[in-house]
Amino acid sequence: MRMKKASVVWAVGFTAVLVIAVGASGRAFAQDDEGPSASVQFVVTNEASGKPVRNAQVVLHPMNRKGKMTGEMELKTDADGKTSVDGVPYGRVEVQVLAPGFQTYGADYEVKQAAVEITVKLKKPAGQYSVYGDDKK
Repeated sequence: MRMKKASVVWAVGFTAVLVIAVGASGRAFAQDDEGPSASVQFVVTNEASGKPVRNAQVVLHPMNRKGKMTGEMELKTDADGKTSVDGVPYGRVEVQVLAPGFQTYGADYEVKQAAVEITVKLKKPAGQYSVYGDDKK
């Protein structure tokens, strides 16, 4: 009986911590509540095949007017290669996308409207170049 009660207490405590952590991360962008914010949706695909990239890590860094990062948010894509986040402040946002078997993608975007969709096409790694290759004669 004690084991069951301890498990319930642990589960309730863990759930509370998880809810607080998720709520805090969602507010990471809206720290000062200055100005409007946007809902940003990402679609990550394989450039060669056009197929969605599952479990790609999407990292956002909103920038203030002086070019300083004001926060960070990490997201994962679902089976359809999609993920989204609300509360991204208008302005410049650095976006990085990482996925096993693909080149790391990085670009800056300007968020200017309430709903933004960003499509990222990941490339396979390029072959390495060597001065000792077989093509030298």
